Amino acid sequence: MTLATDEGTYAIRADCVSVRYGRKPVWTNATFGVRRGEFVAVIGPNGGGKTTLFRLLLGLRKPTAGSITLLGEPPRKGNPRIGYVPQRHTIDNETHVAAEALVRLGVTGTRWGPGISVRGPRNAARAALAAVGASELAAKSLGAMSGGELQRVFLAEALAGDPEMLLLDEPLSNLDLRRSRELVEVIHDLVRARRVTTLLVAHDINPLIECLDRVIYIANGNVATGSPDEVLNSNSLTELYGVPVEVLHDSRGNIVIVGGENPHEGAAA
Repeated sequence: MTLATDEGTYAIRADCVSVRYGRKPVWTNATFGVRRGEFVAVIGPNGGGKTTLFRLLLGLRKPTAGSITLLGEPPRKGNPRIGYVPQRHTIDNETHVAAEALVRLGVTGTRWGPGISVRGPRNAARAALAAVGASELAAKSLGAMSGGELQRVFLAEALAGDPEMLLLDEPLSNLDLRRSRELVEVIHDLVRARRVTTLLVAHDINPLIECLDRVIYIANGNVATGSPDEVLNSNSLTELYGVPVEVLHDSRGNIVIVGGENPHEGAAA
C-alpha cells in the first residue's frame, strides 16, 4: 500500500510498521492510513493485534520497526487530543458515583479540591451527556445503570475534553443487537457532526457495516485496510490469512466469515 504524501490528509499514518513481543511477531511491515474524520472498525481474530494498535496510538508501545504518526505527531502517553474508552470498567451495584461526576473527569482529570472551578467542567459534562443522548442520566448512579446506559456515559466522558480522535475498545460487547445498533448510531452521528476520527474495536462487524468509512482487519501478522467492500470479501481475506476464506451473506444481509484461523460469524475480535 502506498500512502499519499500530504500528511494533513491522515489522522493516523503507519509506514512499514512491525511489532514483536519477545520473539513473537505481531505485525510485519504494515503500511496503512486513516483519514481525518473517518469512522473505522478494527476487527480480526483474538490475539491478532488489535490491542497492539491501540497501545501504539496511546503511546504505550513503540514499533519494533517502521514509524507511526497520530494527528501529525508521534504518539505519546496522556495525549489530550485522544478520547479513549477502554474495554473494561470496574463498575458494580455498589458504585454510587453519578454519571455527571464521572464525565467531569474527562475535563478535569484528577483535579479535585479547592481552587478548581466547577462551572466549566459541569457545563462541559452536561454538553457531553447531551451529545450522546444521555442528559437524563446525569444524576443517576453508575451502579444502577444498564450496559447500554453505561456505554453512553463512558462515551460522554471520552468526549468531554473535546478530542480530535476517539479510540473505543469493544463498546458493543455485552450489548444486545438493538442496543448495539443504537450506540453505533450515536457514535456515527458524533463522527459526522464533530468530524472526530473514530476507531472502534468490534467483535461483530454487522451492527457497524452501514456506517463505516473504513475497516482495519488485523490477522496472521498482516493488516488490510479499505472500505468494507474492499476488505470484507473472500479474495482479500484469503490473501490476508494465507488460507482459503469465504465471506457469505445471510438472508438479512449479515456477513458471515468462514475460514481463516477460526471460523466465526461477523468478525471475531
